[in-house]
Amino acid sequence: MATSGYSDLREKLKSMTPHGDEKKNKYADGTSNGGEKGKKRKSRESDDDDYEHSDDSADIREQEARRVRSSILQKNTFTPEECALIEEKIDDVVAKGEAGLYREHTVDRAPLRNKYFFGEGYTYGSQLEKRGPGQERLYRKGEVDDIPDWVHELVIKRLVSSGVIPEGFVNSAVINDYQPGGCIVSHVDPLHIFARPIVSVSFFSDSALCFGCRFQFKPIRVSEPVFVLPVRRGSVTVLSGYAADDITHCIRPQDIKERRAVIILRKTRPDAPRVDSDSPLSSSPVERPAPLKAKRTRRADPDAAHRPRVLEMDKEENRHPSNSRQRRHSISSENYWRRGGQDSDKHRESSGRKVKMRRH
Repeated sequence: MATSGYSDLREKLKSMTPHGDEKKNKYADGTSNGGEKGKKRKSRESDDDDYEHSDDSADIREQEARRVRSSILQKNTFTPEECALIEEKIDDVVAKGEAGLYREHTVDRAPLRNKYFFGEGYTYGSQLEKRGPGQERLYRKGEVDDIPDWVHELVIKRLVSSGVIPEGFVNSAVINDYQPGGCIVSHVDPLHIFARPIVSVSFFSDSALCFGCRFQFKPIRVSEPVFVLPVRRGSVTVLSGYAADDITHCIRPQDIKERRAVIILRKTRPDAPRVDSDSPLSSSPVERPAPLKAKRTRRADPDAAHRPRVLEMDKEENRHPSNSRQRRHSISSENYWRRGGQDSDKHRESSGRKVKMRRH
């Protein structure tokens, strides 16, 4: 070793790899650009930690959640036996709807969710001539069926006697019947249509009501809620104030694991706007929908909301390719896309768009 000028093998190895050792030393003492980057990275990570502690977004969300929670009243009102009796009545409503025994605007069908309007019904979503909040309109008097007697006797009277709502408050009852994976997108019950509070009663299974979510589609995705309210079978939920007016609420697909139904009880405002007599939605006589095949299931299917749906019109086309165009208009327009008396030309113009929406 001495003859070669090295006193130690380690010194020889160091002299042979000066760049690697130099790089290591530079990062260690922070004297190079790499060291500066290392310092910056470390500093940035530290800043993130500080940011987490100083950021007030979490505090804002918590404050909003408290405001939502403080404006909700919830009571476990109906016993399992009472629930079972009411659920039988809901099944009767579904059967009558599928048999075509209700007025046209009483039944509104959507993938994995059907609505049944009683007392008062209103236009919303794709039914609107002009989209957006504030454009909703009540149907003309008599265009939906009256509130069934059993709703008065088994549900409304019970809520009046327990002090949840005053006598004579309810003139609108809606039954939402969800299948596993069904949902309803974020919304505020139209302020110009309904007085407050908004009262709902849950049946068949437990679920959740979420506040402050944003929906995206293709595939369906839902952002993190500001507040999640567990909703039990037989419970009554009353929304007023901030929860009813200042933040949206929704039901996410992942929260409907079994069949669930909710009865929504509301009072329409005396000055609520109605569909004009010359509107396309009101231009034809009231019709009754043709019977539909029942599709009932109580088994959970968590992927149901993401699975493409095969429509009855598609099945008919496959069975009768020669007259598919005629079957498309007679079945899809009559059974699935009833839009309050729209003429056949409007059905033909919009059938392609509506079929596309139906597949989601």
